[in-house]
Amino acid sequence: MIEQLHPRIIENKDWATLLFVLAFAVVAITKSAYENRFSEFTKLIFSDKYVKIYRDVSHLKSSFTVGLFIVQIVSYAFFIQLTMHVFGYAAKSDWMLFTQIATFLTYFIIAKYLIEKIIGTSFNIDEFVDLFNLQKATYRTYIGLLILPVNAILFYRDDVSKIVPLAIIGVSACISMFSYFISIKTYQNTIINKLFYFILYLCALEIAPYYFLYYWITKEMAW
Repeated sequence: MIEQLHPRIIENKDWATLLFVLAFAVVAITKSAYENRFSEFTKLIFSDKYVKIYRDVSHLKSSFTVGLFIVQIVSYAFFIQLTMHVFGYAAKSDWMLFTQIATFLTYFIIAKYLIEKIIGTSFNIDEFVDLFNLQKATYRTYIGLLILPVNAILFYRDDVSKIVPLAIIGVSACISMFSYFISIKTYQNTIINKLFYFILYLCALEIAPYYFLYYWITKEMAW
């Protein structure tokens, strides 16, 4: 009796392994080059000391920030693709999809930053917007670093529960809300003086983009 043979499909994960290695290498190099700063950065969720020390907008363009920005793009892109895979909307080994997600995230963040700069200048709150952007970028990078090792573990597992990405999203949302609370507390005097413009800023650039992004993603998935 001849058994029926089935072709064995082997997923190509080499590209992901390479990206994980490069991302962790960038983190290691950054930690080595900025040892004290990186140490304070890792304590961000427990202390706002880092935010108080590195609150100058010039830090937004430093090699520390740029290097970890690349890492966060890789981390978020992997997490989005893994989440889509867990819910049955994509293959986690599709490197073309990863490239599209990473490219979209890069353009989205940069475009949002430039629009915020324009709005800040128009509303005469450019200094506040710069500082607010720096603080948001700091916490966004922090979340990206936290989920990077989680991504590496989840990518090589085939039995990931849907609860896992939802729990990560929940924790990330809590950290983001905490960052907004810290920002409002830090710049409360500026916010009170320009409360109307701050509300417009929140609605136009902190709520609307993510709402439309959520609407677009869920609509695409429905198809």
